[in-house]
Amino acid sequence: MTNAATDRHRAKADRHAAILREAATLFAERGFSGVSLEDIGGAVGVSGPALYRHFANKQALLGAILVEVSERLLAGGQAVLSDHDAPTDQLDAIIAFHVEFALRDADVIRVQDRDLASLSDTDRHTVRRLQREYVEVWIGILSTIHPERDEEDLRVRAHACFGLINSTPHTVRAARARSGDRDVRGILRSMARASLTA
Repeated sequence: MTNAATDRHRAKADRHAAILREAATLFAERGFSGVSLEDIGGAVGVSGPALYRHFANKQALLGAILVEVSERLLAGGQAVLSDHDAPTDQLDAIIAFHVEFALRDADVIRVQDRDLASLSDTDRHTVRRLQREYVEVWIGILSTIHPERDEEDLRVRAHACFGLINSTPHTVRAARARSGDRDVRGILRSMARASLTA
């Protein structure tokens, strides 16, 4: 690939990422139905019709956001398993990974919570499958730490932990405005670990 082709490829990838990022922000603020392609194009400096070079329609854009983040979560969970041998180290690492995700991608979490039903059937099935596989990573780790607990018990704990971590970033900005910066990561990690090991 020539330098010019490489530069064009990189520019296209950067624009694609910018569209996903700005669309997630707008969907989080206004909801899927409250945002037009023109709104998204304006946020990234292109015309609404130019977005069709990247996505077939607004629903495809929503699908790209939620499928991509689900793939990233699963890949991160699988990386934890390959990078750490001891189950307790795996647990600490996957908690830390999910906390970072929640703090970095709070907009995407809000979009998924509210607009999952707006996905196409194909994308919704893909997201659900990836989510189930990610939960299974957590259950696999927890089952080695708590072999006396059944799978349903561990599943409930994993989902409750996600709820704890995922809901907190929505209030972080307000909390910081009231009382200054806090060790949000440390708080979330310790509370998540306590919820899983109590």
